[in-house]
Amino acid sequence: MYSNSTDTLDIAGQLPKGLQALMHKAQDAAQSIADAALQRRSFLKVTTAGGFALGAFPLLAQAQTMATAGAPAASSLKPTQQPSAFVRIDKDGTVTVTINRLDFGQGVQTGLPMILAEELDADWALVKSQHGNADPAYVDPAFGMHLTGGSGSIKNSYTQYRELGARTRAMLVSAAAAQWGVDAGSLRTQQGVVIGPGGKRLTYGELAEAAMKQPVPEAVTLKDPKQFRIIGKPTGRLDARAKSSGGQSYGIDVRLPGMLTAVVAHPPVFAGKVKTLDDTAAKAVPGVKAVLRVPLDRGGEGVAVVAEGYWAAKQGRDALKVEWDSSGVEKVDSVQQLASYRALAQKTGALKYNGDISKLATAPKKISAEFAFPYLAHAPMEPLNCTVQLSGQGADAKAELWLGTQMPGLDTLAASKALGVAPQNVKMNVQMAGGGFGRRAIGTSEYVVEACNVARAARGAGLTAAVRTLWSREDDIKGGYYRPMHVHRAEIGFDAQGNILGWDHVIVGQSILGGTPFESFMVKDGVDGTMVEGMKEPYDIPMRLSVHHPKLNVPVLWWRSVGSTHTAYVMETLIDEVARGSGQDPVAYRLKQFGSKHPRHTAALQLAVDKSGYGKRTLAPGRAWGVAVHESFNTVVAYVVEASVKDNTPVLHAITAGVHCNLAINPTSVEAQIQGAALMGLSMCLPGAAITLKDGVVEQSNFGDFPVPRITDMPTVAVFIVPSADAPTGLGEPGLPPLAPAFANAIAQLTGKPAPRELPFKLA
Repeated sequence: MYSNSTDTLDIAGQLPKGLQALMHKAQDAAQSIADAALQRRSFLKVTTAGGFALGAFPLLAQAQTMATAGAPAASSLKPTQQPSAFVRIDKDGTVTVTINRLDFGQGVQTGLPMILAEELDADWALVKSQHGNADPAYVDPAFGMHLTGGSGSIKNSYTQYRELGARTRAMLVSAAAAQWGVDAGSLRTQQGVVIGPGGKRLTYGELAEAAMKQPVPEAVTLKDPKQFRIIGKPTGRLDARAKSSGGQSYGIDVRLPGMLTAVVAHPPVFAGKVKTLDDTAAKAVPGVKAVLRVPLDRGGEGVAVVAEGYWAAKQGRDALKVEWDSSGVEKVDSVQQLASYRALAQKTGALKYNGDISKLATAPKKISAEFAFPYLAHAPMEPLNCTVQLSGQGADAKAELWLGTQMPGLDTLAASKALGVAPQNVKMNVQMAGGGFGRRAIGTSEYVVEACNVARAARGAGLTAAVRTLWSREDDIKGGYYRPMHVHRAEIGFDAQGNILGWDHVIVGQSILGGTPFESFMVKDGVDGTMVEGMKEPYDIPMRLSVHHPKLNVPVLWWRSVGSTHTAYVMETLIDEVARGSGQDPVAYRLKQFGSKHPRHTAALQLAVDKSGYGKRTLAPGRAWGVAVHESFNTVVAYVVEASVKDNTPVLHAITAGVHCNLAINPTSVEAQIQGAALMGLSMCLPGAAITLKDGVVEQSNFGDFPVPRITDMPTVAVFIVPSADAPTGLGEPGLPPLAPAFANAIAQLTGKPAPRELPFKLA
């Protein structure tokens, strides 16, 4: 979700101090209470149905109750390093691991427990997992805020979860040593059991209560990767049975006693308002409880229909007679927007790179190219939803929320402000989410604030039950926050050997960060770093890169792999074109460019080439190879594809992936992530994959006019991982960017023309 540019968020693990201050400003009081309570060496004793456990505990409002007489001296460990918030061991030996992320399909609800269980030496058959919440313990340890994004879940918490497991194991061993009266160094562990002299055995469940009284070690020795028995092994997901049987509960499935459901009529033009409203027919629909005017994102206004269930709420909304006022707001038209972008692309903008392009004019070979990329909706299978329960009055007011959120801390603060409830009185229940791709990580917390506004208005109307605000698929696709539209212009000069002598490049597109709290320190010298990530690297080329960030009345947001969704396409199709233009094989040309400076790129590409049979295997008539390689979020993915073109329709038949993500925690999840990302990358190429506007109104509304790939579109996908014992890198997003350019490069081989300059593909 975030750039790997050093001008923005440093994906290596630092967050600008300004953002940390912003994120935690409203939590300072609660944080200080939580930190004081957590800075203790003993675990909190929790009684559960299964007996005593190493238990997770709330870190905000209730944290002050944890200061107990006789507690050991304070520890210097941070909340994120304390096992008590992450591990619960029941008397029967069941280990429940709390994850500090949202799982919305990427598999971290299995991957993070695997890491902790490895160092804990747990019996994997007894390991379960659950989501955390907005407590300080569950911030991303690298970014310092609650965040699922930037493909950082495993990467940023790898060492954290190893140490959590090792600390818990050390406490269990210490408890056993005390019980047996022996030195802890004489004991060993194996699959949930501490083994002592003479074969004595105590299970983790038997030791849990005593282990809670042991000091939390600040320093622990971690395993040598050669000792791993869980990490690196193909492992089925802990949620697989629930999902495959229909038993998995998502945010949309929340059910509370007496709960009401609300749907909102949004203005057709962003930031529009209600001019006139006739709600007579809506109120007559059986089950409708209230019709409420509510403030919306970006200063707009909508009408919420609150009812006993979704269908009644929808029927009520359909019966509304609303006249909208869109005066004073811009009405974007995609045709005009594209023309204005193309005009801007002819001018140099704010500079990102200022390479020497003096030899461009006299270069013997030249490429002049213009690319266009449309707005894209996230369109997750589970539409947006948020359930809000309000209680109490005044200083005693409380709120409880249920939703799948990528930023529970930020959303808690936004809910606090919208509801007028103190942050420590807002409880966030993070739910499994059915996809998101960035749509559930919004700087404005737009859909969360909307749900809070609805709940507050409902309470003002005398409705005290919890209110679930639910978006339909149409609401979601027409509702904004899209991957921005972009235009690229490139002028390239090179010689007969393929040496690039000059590359002048301009990108036009809205800033994702403009107008958000991130802008002040993530937009540098007029350049939004998220838009230019993926440009230039890893190729050592003289590039002048500049950008224009026009402001339009269309809300934009990161979309799976962010800037790399378009920069990878431009870079990899143009690099291919330079290779072909100088009579070189595209693979050989790339390997020569990588040289010895980019061994991970070389390894990923060579693996994909070797496994695909590229250059050695004869393809079926009418098919051609296509190649692309790209690094995003510190992971390199190379694709070698087979494609054909029939009746001006491109068809993708097979994908071979070479992946360098360093240590693969769960190869099964790596394979699934690459397959899913490749499919989403394919979705950008298919006819209809564009969000367009006319007179300010989004023209698409559902999968009928914003299609996703069908099973008949899915090629075979073979995934191969470069072996490595180095700490893992991100994987949620890197599989997407190189798919479209690899496909396009195969089309270029077949047609003898440059790769398509526009997405989705238009060959006719």
